[in-house]
Amino acid sequence: MNMNNLLAQAQKMQKDMEKKQKEIYDSEYEGDSQLVSVKINGKREVLSVIIKDKEKLESDDLEILEDMIKIAFNEALRKVDSDIEKKMGVYGKQLGGLF
Repeated sequence: MNMNNLLAQAQKMQKDMEKKQKEIYDSEYEGDSQLVSVKINGKREVLSVIIKDKEKLESDDLEILEDMIKIAFNEALRKVDSDIEKKMGVYGKQLGGLF
């Protein structure tokens, strides 16, 4: 394989990776718990936090609500990580595990 072909393949791979990364950044991921729904983007920025059944909450429920926010947020983060692995994992294998 000559250097020109190798360089062309590397440039194509870089463009593909940039496209996949943009897809991930532009995607939204939602995590849910019983009381809370959290939406984040692929940059791991929180877009929204929705408290469900607000009228049912009492002051004693705040600790539970805090836990539910953590659960929903962590679920949304796992979805981002899963999507990154699915979309970008192929490049890590091609590059000897760099991703």
